[in-house]
Amino acid sequence: MDNPGYVTLSRQAGLVKDMRIIATNIANLSTDGYRREGAIFAEMVEKGALIGGASAQTAARVRVTDFSQGALQRTGGDFDLAIEGDGFFLVQTPDGQALTRAGAFLRNDAGELVTRDGNRLLDEGGAPLFAPAEAREITVATDGTLSADGQPIGRVGIVTVEDPSQLTRRESGLFTTEEALIPAEEASVFQGFVEESNVNPVREIARMIEVQRAYEAGANFLNSEDERMRQAIRVIGGAG
Repeated sequence: MDNPGYVTLSRQAGLVKDMRIIATNIANLSTDGYRREGAIFAEMVEKGALIGGASAQTAARVRVTDFSQGALQRTGGDFDLAIEGDGFFLVQTPDGQALTRAGAFLRNDAGELVTRDGNRLLDEGGAPLFAPAEAREITVATDGTLSADGQPIGRVGIVTVEDPSQLTRRESGLFTTEEALIPAEEASVFQGFVEESNVNPVREIARMIEVQRAYEAGANFLNSEDERMRQAIRVIGGAG
C-alpha cells in the first residue's frame, strides 16, 4: 500500500473512534448528570524521501469532556439534588473518593444517602451523610446544608478542581483525579431536581451524519486506489 492508502486508513481509524464516542453520547441522552465527550484529532507528519515531500497521518488520540451545565429537571424527590454552577458531588466508592454530577440519591438501610450504585454521598469533611428515618421533613438548602425537621445535621460536599481537564472519566458518570479538591463556593444545590445530560441530540446526530459521510468517502477512495494499483500491475505485467 502506498502513502495515500496509509493516510486514508489512519483517518478511517480515527473516524471509527469518533463514531463510537458519538454513539455513547446519544445512548446517554437520558442519563442524569452525564457529560458529553468529544475527540481531538492529532496530525503526524513524516518527512518524505524527496526534497519538500512529506506525508501526514491523523489519529483520534485524545478524548475530551464537555463540562457545560445541563438543564435542571424537577422531580420533587427529597433526595434528588442538582448542582447549578461548577462543582461535583463527592462520593465514596469501593476504589476511593470520586466526583459526580448525578444527584438522584437514595437512603439506604443505615440512613446514609447513596447513589443508585450504592456509593455514599459525603459531606464537606469527607464523612457519609445521614438522613434520619424518623425525620418528618428533610430539606437541603442552596448552600448544601442538610436539615432534618429544621435542625442542620450536615452539609453536602460540593467540590471542584483547578483544572477539570485533569479529571479521569470512569463508569457510571464518575470522575477521579489526583488534583487537590477545592470547595465549590459559587455552586448552588437545588433539592427536588436532577441535572439532565448536557448532550445536544441534534448536534450529535448532525455530527454522526458528517462522520459517516467522511468514512464513506474514505472507503470509496481506498477502493479507487486499489483498482488503480491493480490496473498498474496489469499494464506492467502486460508490457513485460
